[in-house]
This record gives sequence, structure tokens and C-alpha cells, in this order.
Amino acid sequence: MTETEIVLRLSVASVAGMLLGLDRELRGISAGVRTHGMVGLSSAIITVSALLLYETLHADPGNQNIDPLRVVQGLAQAIGFIAAGAIFVARGDVHNLTSAANIWLAAGVGIAAGAGQYFLLGTGLVLGLLLLTLVRLVERFIPGSEKARND
Repeated sequence: MTETEIVLRLSVASVAGMLLGLDRELRGISAGVRTHGMVGLSSAIITVSALLLYETLHADPGNQNIDPLRVVQGLAQAIGFIAAGAIFVARGDVHNLTSAANIWLAAGVGIAAGAGQYFLLGTGLVLGLLLLTLVRLVERFIPGSEKARND
């Protein structure tokens, strides 16, 4: 997998997640553009990392029985519990969804770092930071967005 392909995959995942979140944002539902973008991005990071690990480890004939995908699956399950614990409902409002998505993103970046996939990590980190900062500014201009009402 080339570096260009990694950027493409992570970017497509981010944009696709954001597009899915647009509907939620327009309806005033808490899980909006940033949350969905971050979930898409972090899922792509974990998936690409697993694919790269599989490719790297199976290139050596002595490593045919090694399965790094099981480690990624276990991490994803554990992080899911942590992220779910961060979400709470108070007075009918859901809180910390973006924080939970950010936890997932941190897990994805951590998996990539642990696998030594620094380009994947850097690309995911830059896109994640853009989702957290730049998209927050853009959300203010989306009609019906909670952020637009709070300004």
C-alpha cells in the first residue's frame, strides 16, 4: 500500500463519516459532522494498520502463524467500552460523543504508532486535528446545527 493510497483511504473515510454526520447535524442530533468524521477516520486507521501488519508479518515464512489482527480486535473491543463509558445523557441531552470518538481516534493512532506505521499515524493525526478544529468552525454555518444556535 503506497503513502498516497493511505492518504486517500483515510481522507475518504473522514469525508464519508462527515457526510453521514451531516444529516444528524441538520436534525440537531448530538452525533454530528465531527463525531462521524472522527469515527470514520479512526476506523480506517485501525483497518489500514491491521492490513499493513498482516502484510509485513506474513512476508517472512517463519511468521505464517502470527495473527496481529487479533490484537487489533481486542484493542477495539476494549476501547469501545471506554468510549461508551464517556457518553452520558443529562436532561435529555447526550454529552461527550465527540470525546468518545476522539478516544477511538486516539486508539487508532496508538495502534499505528505501536505497529511502527508512522506515515499512517501522522496522516491520521493531521486529519483528526482538522476534524476537531476546522470542522468546528464550519459547523457554525450549517443551518439547524446546535453550534449555529449556540452562537
